[in-house]
Parts: sequence; C-alpha cells; structure tokens
Amino acid sequence: MALLSTLLAHVTGPLLRWVIVGGIFEVIATPLLYVLHGVWLVPLLVATLLVAELTALPRFFVNDRFVFGQRRPSWQRLWRYHVACAGGFGVWYTVANLLPLLGLHYVIASLCATAFSVGFALASNFGWIWRRRSRGEPHLLTAPELAISLS
Repeated sequence: MALLSTLLAHVTGPLLRWVIVGGIFEVIATPLLYVLHGVWLVPLLVATLLVAELTALPRFFVNDRFVFGQRRPSWQRLWRYHVACAGGFGVWYTVANLLPLLGLHYVIASLCATAFSVGFALASNFGWIWRRRSRGEPHLLTAPELAISLS
C-alpha cells in the first residue's frame, strides 16, 4: 500500500515529467538506432550500446534537474542511474528471451519485457536514485537496496 500511495503522490508532478522525458528520449533513440545501424551500418550490438549510452547520459541530467529538481548533479546519482539502466536492460533481456520459451511470440514478449523494464526503472528512479529522505536519515545510503516498502 505504501508503494501505491507513494506513486499516487508523484502522479501530477515528478511521475508525469518522468514519463514525458522517457517518451521524448524513446522518440530520439529509435531514429538514432536506425541511422547508426541501418544507414551507417554500425553492427547492431555496437549500435544499441552506443544508443543506450548516448541517450542515458543526457536523460540522467534531464531527470536530475527537470523531473526531480536537483540543483546540481552528483557522481553518486549518476553511478546509481547507470546501475539502474543496466539492471533495467537485464530485466528486459531476461523477460524478452524467457517468454518465447514459454510459447509467447517474440514481439509480444519484447513488449512485455519493456513493461517490466519500465517498472524496474520507475522503482529504481523513484525509490533509490532520487528517493525523498526523511529528516533524520543521512543523505547517503550505505546499501544499494530499493527504498520502497511493499507492505
């Protein structure tokens, strides 16, 4: 219940901005991938890695300032963001490859994987990287767990 109330508290502000930023960067990433792989013939594995990094870094800065209102970026948040991006890719890759083994068409599996990956990104962005801290809590977390209570 705490997770639901936390998400609802963000719907009109940071969550909406986060979804808008994610959508804008998806609109940028897809044509960029096409240019790198389809036009310039960069190998797909290299092109996808380049697109991921070329869009993740600016997306971090936009999220940090526009979505979460931080005055200055920090190395700690940037590091956590990269870890979260890698985790999101791991989630997507696992789901996209596991569901076809269970009989689901690979395109539908990819869409399902995207939903799981977005859920992971949402939880890691709001619950770990840019988590709102209580007054008595130290600013730096000592362990990389997600800070969302599921109870």
